[in-house]
Amino acid sequence: DYLREHGERTVEQTVDLLAENLADYRAVVHRTDEAGLAGVVAGLLAARGASSVLVPPGLDEGWLASTEVTRVADRAESTPQELDRVDSVVTACAVAVAETGTIVLDGSPDQGRRRITLVPDHHICVVRVPDQVVSSVPQALGRLDAARPLTWISGPSATSDIELDRVEGVHGPRTLEVVLVG
Repeated sequence: DYLREHGERTVEQTVDLLAENLADYRAVVHRTDEAGLAGVVAGLLAARGASSVLVPPGLDEGWLASTEVTRVADRAESTPQELDRVDSVVTACAVAVAETGTIVLDGSPDQGRRRITLVPDHHICVVRVPDQVVSSVPQALGRLDAARPLTWISGPSATSDIELDRVEGVHGPRTLEVVLVG
């Protein structure tokens, strides 16, 4: 009896809601088209001062074509210390949920192992618009394989202590940048 979507929205309204909710969670949202993607990624890495970027094995090489940053492969034998020395990670996503501002990774080749998005301090996640954007969690669940390692991300990692002082980067990256590509 649960609603699969709350209200009716156009594709543009759904994408705008995703961007708004991502920003509410302190993710930094960028928009571009396919032709501008490599330039946006290169600009984000440069602005961060990144000298290394972790790259999942199935990531589209064209996304990094405009940058000279050293690429680090996603390897099973990488230690947490090695991953911690990487400046940034660039991934795709499985799906993005507009109503919650949540990005879901499922460990596909363009997303890599879960730990590569939890250890480096800076995560750039590319979302293909409108194909990967859904309105609600029930719609997202319908697209996901529960047998895969799902990571649900709503903004940069954060927690609050007993005095409600927010601390970012405890269980994942301090900075999440989402690039909406349409």
